Amino acid sequence: MTIEGKRQSIPLTEGPDRAAARSYLRGVGYSKEDLHKPIIGIANTWTEIGTCNVHLHEIAAALKEGIREAGGTPMEFNTVTISDGITMGTQGMKASLVSREVIADSIELVARGNLFDGLVGIGGCDKNMPGIIMALCRLDIPGLMLYGGSIAPGKLNGVDITIQNVFEGIGSFAAGRIDEAALEALEANACPGAGACGGQFTANTMAMSAEILGISPAHLSGVPATSPDKYAATREAGHILMDAVRANRRPSQIITRKSIENTIASVAASGGSTNAVLHLLAIAREMGIPLSIDDFDAISKRTPYICDLVPAGKYMAWHYQAAGGSRLLAKRLIDAGYADGSTLTISGKTLAQEAALAQETPGQVVIHTFEKPIKPNGGLVILKGNLAPEGCVMKIAAADRAQHRGPARVFDTEESCFAAVQAGQIRPGDVVVIRYEGPKGGPGMREMLQVTAAISSNAELSAHVALLTDGRFSGATRGFTAGHVAPEAFVGGPIAAVREGDIIEFDIPNRKLTLEISDAEMAARLKGFKPPALRWPAGVFRKYVDRVTSASEGATT
Repeated sequence: MTIEGKRQSIPLTEGPDRAAARSYLRGVGYSKEDLHKPIIGIANTWTEIGTCNVHLHEIAAALKEGIREAGGTPMEFNTVTISDGITMGTQGMKASLVSREVIADSIELVARGNLFDGLVGIGGCDKNMPGIIMALCRLDIPGLMLYGGSIAPGKLNGVDITIQNVFEGIGSFAAGRIDEAALEALEANACPGAGACGGQFTANTMAMSAEILGISPAHLSGVPATSPDKYAATREAGHILMDAVRANRRPSQIITRKSIENTIASVAASGGSTNAVLHLLAIAREMGIPLSIDDFDAISKRTPYICDLVPAGKYMAWHYQAAGGSRLLAKRLIDAGYADGSTLTISGKTLAQEAALAQETPGQVVIHTFEKPIKPNGGLVILKGNLAPEGCVMKIAAADRAQHRGPARVFDTEESCFAAVQAGQIRPGDVVVIRYEGPKGGPGMREMLQVTAAISSNAELSAHVALLTDGRFSGATRGFTAGHVAPEAFVGGPIAAVREGDIIEFDIPNRKLTLEISDAEMAARLKGFKPPALRWPAGVFRKYVDRVTSASEGATT
């Protein structure tokens, strides 16, 4: 039997011996005719916990309409999601990065079990999107990732604000710089409705990345969550998916070394989240594409920073889309020779063909040109040295200095560090070290936005304090910070040897992170190292600890 676009699902739905399977599905409401069409799985990360994903049932409804119009039969199912922002600063944040693996695993399981002919994953929060893309890589059936869209800017006293302002407001309140009423005003106004955090934080970085990578429909996926254009754009995505199903256009044709290099360039040019390093390493690994953290440094070094986006700049994802969005950024990158336009996208067009459709809003000030960049180099650097032999990641888009040298202030948990910051115990010149928060030690590499926001909100500290951790940072983090220090403390990495008062030097021009002790002293401190007891000795966290790789390899399982 040959039905256009129906390849995988024929053994599930066709022939007399499949009558029982069809009976179950007809009981759901599918017609006989529905079941003879290509079956399209829709993996939804809908939840009522947080603005990022609360509207995704409406997104799925529009998508299903488009798929049906284009000749497919959609079947929606749910997977998990964790709100990074809500869990920030708690033990719950440890579930965030773990959820990326669970999302990928669960989508893969449902898709393999039900023999879908195509797949769309709908994501809203940070780990949804890489998890979906990882599943698409494993399955290699026609599919795409669709972003639920960014939140609209919050408004307070006529000024645009984001959730970043609330986190920094917490620090300002603790230091007595604002009162409870001012903090309440920030809390009440930063999130005006559905959609993911509004700056070039991790969600919007990964949404943009997916468009440049080619696995999300260019310009459609980035339409903001509450835009009146969102429903029509999502329906069109359903049509694009069905065209890919009929053409058998698969992720392995789209996600290549070249398309990943293009994506890294877009992250560098836009001042994107350091989490993109973890996620793109993981996606490359799923596809069997060689990629190392050194590639991020090399590409960022040669790619100027041109997008004036929060947290390093002034504007938000909503403004980025209105300015021309990822098509315009792709056009800038290709025209200047920083991206390869020959890569294929889910629409069947090349990236260059998609970029040629860019519509730049006259007078827009969000996406600069490479002739007049904001900074001559991209937003990411990789430092190595005796404190991070496998490397660590810094986001320098908003960095105010190229070097820092100072005494270590050592904390073995995020909570103890936050308490010290809140109590005014951190001084200008200090290097704050937060360890045992890595992939295994955390477990799950918690983001440190609560700590970094508390430091950034204090002008005396923000320009004179450095921070490093084997954990992660939120895309909303700004300041002089290095994350993903590898090897992590829990496995006996050099960060475990740091003692209070040790001198640590950051040297960005030479890409060095140095603990100023001798090799002999380092070896003596680490001799006989024993990790602390597992914080979660059973359950899903224990499974993760047993399998997770180093942050320098993407922290995959």
